[in-house]
Amino acid sequence: MPEVALGVTGSIAAYKACDLASRMVAEGIGVRVVMTRAALRLVGAASFQAVSGNPVVTSVFHLDSPGGMQHIALADACAMLVIAPATADVIGKLASGIADDALTTLALSVDCPKLLAPAMNPRMWANSILQENVARLAKHGWAFVGPEEGRVACGATGVGRMAEPAAVLDAVRRTLGLRGK
Repeated sequence: MPEVALGVTGSIAAYKACDLASRMVAEGIGVRVVMTRAALRLVGAASFQAVSGNPVVTSVFHLDSPGGMQHIALADACAMLVIAPATADVIGKLASGIADDALTTLALSVDCPKLLAPAMNPRMWANSILQENVARLAKHGWAFVGPEEGRVACGATGVGRMAEPAAVLDAVRRTLGLRGK
């Protein structure tokens, strides 16, 4: 079965990424999680390691990987990159070609399908600069699932909720040509 790199960023929706990782593993998809520093403040790496059965990448340099470049080895191994949740911050970095942590470095290193599941305040999602970044990424082959309309963590209602894990998993299945269980 294919291996998916799952990027987790600093949105309160990071808890949904644990569910997504669990669902992918249940389908026989290998999951390698890469977390940003902000994501680690919201959900622990131990949760993702337990769910995925793999160590979690939290830094660009790892002493236990060849040459300390685990992100490059992971870029070579993964069949797909999924970033869920994808914050405005990471969307902006990717659209600008910024690689300043393990996840953005991985994202700029992969040569495979890439999927973003945005999650943010509805005003942030509607911001014209953010929308330009989304359009730029789409132009360069990034796919998107969501965001959905609903209530977000700050109490606002509108388009900005991360797509549910089942919807993200459906997009992964379609991209990889897999059937659901």
